[in-house]
Amino acid sequence: MAVKSKKEKEHLNLLLGSHLTTIHETLQVLDQTPPSSSSAKVTWDDVIKMAEQVSKQATTVGMLWTGEKPDAKAVEENMASYFNTLQGFLLLSHGSTVGAGPTLSSAVHASVKQVVDSSFRLMKETVSLYGYHSKDLKISVPQLVGAVWEACSALKKTPSTNITAIGRGMTQVAVSVKDVLREMKELKPVSCDDQVDEAAGESCAEAASEPHDDNSSEGDLGNDLSPEEMKVAERAIEVVSNTLSFIKILIHSIIGLLKLEKPNDNSSFVNSLEKLLQLCHELGRQIDEIGACLYPPQEIPAINAALEKIHSIIDAVQVEVGELLGASDVFLEPCNDLRSSLRQLASELSNSSTADIEARVENITLNQ
Repeated sequence: MAVKSKKEKEHLNLLLGSHLTTIHETLQVLDQTPPSSSSAKVTWDDVIKMAEQVSKQATTVGMLWTGEKPDAKAVEENMASYFNTLQGFLLLSHGSTVGAGPTLSSAVHASVKQVVDSSFRLMKETVSLYGYHSKDLKISVPQLVGAVWEACSALKKTPSTNITAIGRGMTQVAVSVKDVLREMKELKPVSCDDQVDEAAGESCAEAASEPHDDNSSEGDLGNDLSPEEMKVAERAIEVVSNTLSFIKILIHSIIGLLKLEKPNDNSSFVNSLEKLLQLCHELGRQIDEIGACLYPPQEIPAINAALEKIHSIIDAVQVEVGELLGASDVFLEPCNDLRSSLRQLASELSNSSTADIEARVENITLNQ
């Protein structure tokens, strides 16, 4: 690299460092959600339009490397223009979060960070390439420009209201619960044909109590439930199925709030939505716990503890929904269905515990 080019590159690196510092400082300010009392909220459409300008600036930067080596002045000017546009994008993004709750703010910040990170990579590569002619190095620029395009385009899928953001969060919980339900339905009872040694005259219950082969494959896990354990699993499936219906009705109820006028302006309204989302996440965790406890040997105390927590969650959700929507028969039915299935599972767990104790006593007697 020529002495002149080396000095120019050093200068460009200094400018790049200055621009990056400015953006980092702006991001620190944007970590704080603006108060609802601040100036008029920026619409998300305005943010998307500004992101389109960032995409255009990225294209311009990429064009520098399609021909001969660009001069330092052109790189410097493009860098200044790019970061000015990026700065404007950040300020508009911040303005769009007026009145946003934690969930919406988190979604916006995550999307904005993708744009910033891809922009940093592009501009750093641009400066690092200065003074070189290698075609291999230049191949990376179009790829990095494409990454900026993708990050800016993804903003169109970013939720723009608290209701949408929280609704998506609840949907993610519903998907997780659905996965647990699918796994539960794959549980199978022990097969007497496989376990009973007819020559020895073992009963199915005796075969089920025999220790398993340590060399059995992991794929066999969950396929060896005793009849009592299978009854527990079947009741648990009903609980999870009703939980899924419960969450779906809650999501539909939340989405229905979009018809209200300016619901995001009410901080207590947003707080209620956020609390509902937290309760949904906790509900999802308890369902995960139940699912994990169904594999033999089943952890009955842990399942009972999860059932108690789910009862409390239902009560808390009903209180919040009542404050948001008032009394609703539509939501009352899934609540009652879920409570009913919880009671049935608790009853089955009690029976299973009794049967387990009796079996142990019988084994002790036989051994004597």
